[in-house]
Amino acid sequence: MGTMAGLGDSALSFSLLLSSLVLIAALGVAAFFLDYIRRIGCSHSIQRSAASDSFFEDPSSLAKVPCPSIFDPAEKYISLIIPAYNEEDRLPSTLDETLNYLQHRSAAEKSFSYEVLIVDDGSRDHTSRVAFDYVRKYKIDNVRVLLLGKNHGKGEAIRKGMLHSRGELLLMLDADGATKLTDLEKLESQIQTFAKSAKKADSSTDCSPRLSDFEIAVFGSRAHLEKQALATRKWYRNFLMKGFHLVVLLAAGPGIRDTQCGFKMFTRSAARKLFTNMRLKRWCFDVELVYLCKQLGIPMVEVAVNWTEIPGSKVRLISIVHMLFELVMIRVGYGLGIWRVYS
Repeated sequence: MGTMAGLGDSALSFSLLLSSLVLIAALGVAAFFLDYIRRIGCSHSIQRSAASDSFFEDPSSLAKVPCPSIFDPAEKYISLIIPAYNEEDRLPSTLDETLNYLQHRSAAEKSFSYEVLIVDDGSRDHTSRVAFDYVRKYKIDNVRVLLLGKNHGKGEAIRKGMLHSRGELLLMLDADGATKLTDLEKLESQIQTFAKSAKKADSSTDCSPRLSDFEIAVFGSRAHLEKQALATRKWYRNFLMKGFHLVVLLAAGPGIRDTQCGFKMFTRSAARKLFTNMRLKRWCFDVELVYLCKQLGIPMVEVAVNWTEIPGSKVRLISIVHMLFELVMIRVGYGLGIWRVYS
């Protein structure tokens, strides 16, 4: 009887020890996670106040052109920001389509001016060489390359491009050319309609504000293609997609059905607020932008675009895990007030 009691006491002691170790480990992980989020917030505060030493290089003259700031007045009508990581094969066709459209439109509309910013996110192939060929062909006033040196992530590449652009309107698009470029006119039309309505509503001012002064974000969307995608994709991809959408809903709330489409347009004023606040550098910066729009009171519009799946996706299983981690960071960072939103 004494032996049985001794065994029971030993089992209870082991159980308590194990529970204590699990609790200590959980608290340690939570403390590390919160400290990691805090450090991101501190780093962001330093970046907001630091002067930029970035520059564009002119391959023709080898001159270094200082980067403009999103806080400067607009010098172009539209800026197109293309993040690129190991895109030497897919980038040329996208740039050909983009620049052909822009040149034709600038010839037809005298007030239309543009720039294309290719942000090389630490590519290990010849992406920068391909991009500089287009700078030589179209001149540095129209095409610019920003070299980040090392790979930071798509979100950081877009953030850098936005912060150093000159347009009244700023469009982000993927290097694979999955979205038909002429669809930018759909997004542009939404901004112009919003601006006209805002001008009519505010008749108190004598001066006529520029398009860049209004705050609005327009999100290209593939939501209308969802039924077709569900029918053609593997079951596990559909399961992961539905699960991701649910987590996005919990992290950022409702409002935008397709947060991950890489075709988005912002007015300069909206981009200034959004991209100086953005923290995430890789996959879920799109979701963070939706969250920030809500926090800053920036209107959002979702517009259906033509989209084609292009081979060569960089999304892997580990990417999905990273996405979930970043979604939790959004919820914790902003939810607990560790990350501040600056207006």
